[in-house]
Amino acid sequence: MSDQTIELATFANGCFWCTEAVFQRLEGVKTVLSGFTGGVIKNPPYREVVTGRTGHAEAIQLSYDPQSIDYKTLLYVFFSTHDPTTLNRQGYDVGKQYRSEIFYHSEDQKTMAEEVMAELEADGVFEDKIVTQLSPASAFYSAEDEHQNFYNNFSENRYCQLVIEPKLSTLRLKFSHKLRG
Repeated sequence: MSDQTIELATFANGCFWCTEAVFQRLEGVKTVLSGFTGGVIKNPPYREVVTGRTGHAEAIQLSYDPQSIDYKTLLYVFFSTHDPTTLNRQGYDVGKQYRSEIFYHSEDQKTMAEEVMAELEADGVFEDKIVTQLSPASAFYSAEDEHQNFYNNFSENRYCQLVIEPKLSTLRLKFSHKLRG
């Protein structure tokens, strides 16, 4: 049996229900936890975060096996499944808690994120400039149980069908080779 190294990635790209559903489907991703990071109080409840006053972003923290999926691929998935050009907004979700931000866990992750953003900008992938922030990872607080596995538990929900399903369609189209069997 080989030694398996598990690494962390933390992304904020709008509603964590959407983000969680996307990353849970990737081969090599071990766990995905919906929660909050980047704010000013400890253990913030959802009802406070959604007001925008705590400074936290709705985010996911995932553990992954870099032998199965690399961080750069995770970044491409991140940028492909949300709009990184809108400041503090994803679709109908508006406020700093819905910002696009990468919370890096190492200098290597920071460098890769900078490289991918520069590449996407140079290639003109988006009409507008990328506004995704880069910040060192800080305390991550798990959201309440009812926010975990939301799409998996409520896939027939109207929000899931209208907002999350299009992101999953993009994932299937662009990253079918990286999806769980």
